[in-house]
Amino acid sequence: MKHLIVGTAGHVDHGKTALVRALTGVDTDRLKEEKDRGITIELGFAPLTLPSGLAVDIVDVPGHERFVRQMVAGAAGIDLVVLVIAADEGVMPQTREHLHICALLGIRRGLVALTKTDMVDPDWRALVAEDIREFLRGTFLDGAPVCPVSALAGEGLGDLLGALDAVAAAVEEEEDCGLFRLPVDRVFTMKGFGTVVTGSLVSGAITAGEAVDIFPRGVTARIRGMQIHNEGVTEAAAGQRVAINLQGVEKAMLGRGDVLARPATLLPSRRLDVRASSLASAGRGLKNRALVRFHAGTSELMARIILRDRDELKPGEATAAQLFLEAPACCVAGDRFVLRSYSPVTTIGGGIVLDPLPKKHRRRDPEVAPALTVLAEGDGAARTAVILERSGARGATPGELGVRTGLPARRLQKILDGLFAAHRAVLVDRDEMRAVAAGIYQELQDRIVADLTAYHARHALKEGLSREELRTALGRAVTPKLFQMVLRDLEKAGRIVADREHVRLPGHQVQLGGELAALRQEMGGLYRDAGLAPPTLREIRERFAGRVRPAESVLKVMLQEGELVKISEDLYYHRDNLAALRERYRALLIRDGKATPVEFKELTGLTRKFIIPLMEYFDVTKLTIRSGDQRLLREKEGK
Repeated sequence: MKHLIVGTAGHVDHGKTALVRALTGVDTDRLKEEKDRGITIELGFAPLTLPSGLAVDIVDVPGHERFVRQMVAGAAGIDLVVLVIAADEGVMPQTREHLHICALLGIRRGLVALTKTDMVDPDWRALVAEDIREFLRGTFLDGAPVCPVSALAGEGLGDLLGALDAVAAAVEEEEDCGLFRLPVDRVFTMKGFGTVVTGSLVSGAITAGEAVDIFPRGVTARIRGMQIHNEGVTEAAAGQRVAINLQGVEKAMLGRGDVLARPATLLPSRRLDVRASSLASAGRGLKNRALVRFHAGTSELMARIILRDRDELKPGEATAAQLFLEAPACCVAGDRFVLRSYSPVTTIGGGIVLDPLPKKHRRRDPEVAPALTVLAEGDGAARTAVILERSGARGATPGELGVRTGLPARRLQKILDGLFAAHRAVLVDRDEMRAVAAGIYQELQDRIVADLTAYHARHALKEGLSREELRTALGRAVTPKLFQMVLRDLEKAGRIVADREHVRLPGHQVQLGGELAALRQEMGGLYRDAGLAPPTLREIRERFAGRVRPAESVLKVMLQEGELVKISEDLYYHRDNLAALRERYRALLIRDGKATPVEFKELTGLTRKFIIPLMEYFDVTKLTIRSGDQRLLREKEGK
């Protein structure tokens, strides 16, 4: 079912509120000050059923220049506009500004209500109507119906309703991102109910009883109930005005500019990549780093605009830019925004959000331009691929991609499946469905190989780089799951060797040269000649007192390569001597069926200092098994 929101726009005192009252019977001026002054200060709302039976919501916005911020807030979610122009005054400054704002916010359909026709004669009315058509030439209302009406006399209302019905019928419902989003434009309390918020549901749908987050505040509440057209409902969908009764929050905790959404679905950010345009009617250009007022949804934030490729955005020009916001905003790619000057406060431009969660760019960086062009002009698949590239090693989940592309979930999943099939993206976490761009994944693999190459060059005596040290060097964006996946793929490709503790290149061998090579030869001979009574580690350090560190490095290499075997913390044996003893010990066990420490001493001629560590070593290495004071052969003869 089609749901549309109709917004009024126009200069102060041109009869917007009176027209809404004549069409709906609802007085949208609800504040005493509004009634006393005869102007709309806050947003007003009224339901209207068109002749075709289509139910629409009317948003009545202020016309006074002091209240344009409220007008911008009210324009969030509007599908078509009724531009109200009084016959006795014609086009006025706020008429122009409101029309510009509607165009900047992406409103593409509407009509003109030529009000107060009872106050002018027919000839004057005809002249004003012609002036209006000329004023609208080249705008989105070019050729739109101009409907003369008098709210006071009740004249022309039927024709206006018929024209509005025809325009509404031509409005095509656009596919939205599917994310439930309700920019809050009013917050109040009702006795017996508590906190109530209202807004135009810009995308997605919601049901009563669901939990919602209030972004960017990080507050969670539950929907107690909802009303549309003052009637209780259990569901609300995009294009509807809805009042939501929230449980678990106080009025003071909320305000205009907040956004209701399902928990953990939006991504608050102080930085936005945008396509910004300056109004052709702007009196001056927009300079780089200018302070501006950023209006998106119902929020107004101060922002600093960084022009990517120029020092000034002249009237009528458009370009890519970054906005740095004073506080987090919760935008989705494709959202429209309005820019107003800091002082004097006038509408100077607007644009569209390209990426609501970008990194900081250097101005005039040639590598940034192609990505921004794709985000501004590319199809869904191209934009998704760019966002994955921008997400780096952290990658992105479907939910994050939805916010950063503005694509609905089903369409996005088809795009991701296509990227996986074409090997342009890699699924790195099935639980979160987190994906990484294939180029980023390849870069990560190459980085690991490069890091290992550099490490081996710096540490020729070390077997490899520890797993944890390697992962830490890659940065926090590389999760343990991603790290393990990359290592596995690299090992499958034969590019690395990964054991439990270390990672190395396949061809890496510890190389000893010069003095170290000579030291190794000396120490190897020492251990070989020592037979079954080698020096302890302490004795080695004493013997090589002037070369302790090199000696320890050589010992480590000899252990890694198996030339020496570690028996205990203080005792190393040459492998040949240990192998010969093993065979003699095995023969004894086969002959006698057992061995005691005394019998082992008779076999070796060693003292207790060596006997106990050696017998325990043979236990650990599964040659023997201990039974009391005796050792038995663990293996069968001949095996």
